Amino acid sequence: MEAAAPAAGSDDAPAALFDEVDRIVADWRRERPDLDVEPLEVFSRVTRLARHLDRARRVAFTAHELETWEFDVLSALRREGDPYELSPGGLVTATLVTSGTMTNRIDRLESRGLVERRRSPDDRRGVVVRLTHAGRERVDAAMNDLLAQETRMLGALAPRRRPELAALLREVIAPFDDHGGRD
Repeated sequence: MEAAAPAAGSDDAPAALFDEVDRIVADWRRERPDLDVEPLEVFSRVTRLARHLDRARRVAFTAHELETWEFDVLSALRREGDPYELSPGGLVTATLVTSGTMTNRIDRLESRGLVERRRSPDDRRGVVVRLTHAGRERVDAAMNDLLAQETRMLGALAPRRRPELAALLREVIAPFDDHGGRD
């Protein structure tokens, strides 16, 4: 089932779009007409887009001497607002890694001067991880570059259509999120 192409001259999309997924789907339909391959039209594109996004993120992060996991930890702290700190457990929740992995990550970021450990003001036995000034500058610069890369990737989609795409993706992803809407 083909979707109608936008009218010629509209700013929504070119009149005749064809991508690699169209070829893959057509091949499967020819070889296995007994299968409903409609999910491939969505998820093969999502997979291909994810690969392009991974490349774009690596470019943005490498420019700031960050690995993806480092950006994830630093950005979790940055999003907390001043004083830009979380417990190690809060970082585990925010980044979906094990506590052992997080301990290693905090150690590595601390050795680079991007985070520091401090005694928790609420629990004398506890520790909080705080973003340093250098860490904040690094994550802010990387975020600027990341958003520039992602904006470029969305360039083929008219700005007024982007909220619609975001809403559709939210509908697909929401059932898999079990954290009450918080990342």
